[in-house]
Amino acid sequence: MRKKTFVFAMAAAVALMTAGCQSKYEKVELPGNAAEAPESAGEKQKADGENQQAGGKSQAEGKDQQADGAVNEKIAQNGGSESEKQQAEVSVNKTELTTEPAPSMEARNETVYVKATTLNLRVAPEPGAEVVAAPVNGTQLKRTGDNGNWSQVEYQGKTCYAASAYLSTEQPEEQSAALAQTAGNSGSAMSSDSAASSGSAASVQNAGEVGLNMDWKYASLSKINSGKAVLYRSESASRQNKVVCVNAGHGTSGGSSVKTQCHPDGTPKVTSGTTSAGATTAVAVSGGMTFADGTPEAKVTLAMARVLKDKLLAKGYDVLMIRESDDVQLDNVARTVLANNLADCHIALHWDSTKSNKGAFYMSVPNVASYRAMEPVASHWKQHNALGESLVAGLKSAGVKIFSGGSMEMDLTQTSYSTVPSIDIELGDGASDHSAATLDQLGNGLVAGVDQYFGN
Repeated sequence: MRKKTFVFAMAAAVALMTAGCQSKYEKVELPGNAAEAPESAGEKQKADGENQQAGGKSQAEGKDQQADGAVNEKIAQNGGSESEKQQAEVSVNKTELTTEPAPSMEARNETVYVKATTLNLRVAPEPGAEVVAAPVNGTQLKRTGDNGNWSQVEYQGKTCYAASAYLSTEQPEEQSAALAQTAGNSGSAMSSDSAASSGSAASVQNAGEVGLNMDWKYASLSKINSGKAVLYRSESASRQNKVVCVNAGHGTSGGSSVKTQCHPDGTPKVTSGTTSAGATTAVAVSGGMTFADGTPEAKVTLAMARVLKDKLLAKGYDVLMIRESDDVQLDNVARTVLANNLADCHIALHWDSTKSNKGAFYMSVPNVASYRAMEPVASHWKQHNALGESLVAGLKSAGVKIFSGGSMEMDLTQTSYSTVPSIDIELGDGASDHSAATLDQLGNGLVAGVDQYFGN
């Protein structure tokens, strides 16, 4: 009888202890949109390191590493008992909820490298802090501080903060991948074993798909954003250390039935075009025109983009390819935001809808005071026009016919959202020749224009 009583008492005690733990560490939901509020700081940091490259730790491993860092710091402070370790492991999910300041940074002076396809750099060592940049895999940074979970780094003259799990003091090994074949394929990167037989003009390192990060400025105004762009790294001996975004116009199935905000601030368009002046929303991605021979514009812009990609990579430029297939689910806002965060300039390729063989020109920023005063246009419109002028000059030097003065004012979604030099270049119209020889000529002219803009 005494034995039965003792067993019953022990069982009750264990049940009571279990209930106490469940009560103490009950899951706490963060405020705001659930999709943008991960359960832990570790999961938010995991999102900061997008598409971690092969050869490094997996995203799950990265998350574990971050949690272990928090646990080890807690153990060190508390003396290191096993029970405290277990408590710290359970408590790590609640660290994001504290109102106390983040742990102070230990001074560092070392070179580190990004080991994710893109890494969010924030204004503060907090998961919800504003993202100010997103350098790509292999980017070299100077680390000036570290608290275990977050690193203080210098990037482009600014002090930023990044999840430490996605930084390494070891320079990443360069991985080669062939360029996509210029016709008849999906455009995905091939393995280095395929490079020799592909006939590509250049190879790339650390090629990888990149999706839209919804933390990026203006990303929330995108309506179609499930697609992926592809970042290519040049292996030319004369690397330019510049990323050129090549945006093959059109090519988004269903894009013409969706509308997005014309301007970030909701103000109406100031010029007519595909969408009339005064409208506040525009087609997310238009279907494009059809050439006189029946070829859809989207087919030709894609072929042109592939030619331009090869030439830029061979010249030493890295390339962000917005579209590498007939259909990419990225609207004009998403395409622009990707370029803003991953490229040094943005070139959208188009042909005009007229059929007079009028020649090439760029869409310049409208000379309308209210438009040029609107951000981000106000801070960047001179850069946009300068890029357009350089591209037209390059095309002219390659013998390409130029329309009128080489420009036409147009209020575009792309221009309205761009924070890097950005231009829509019309390479002719529906009556223009678009043979392989012509695309090659256009490609040479565009590369000459890029060189001129960057002073190369």
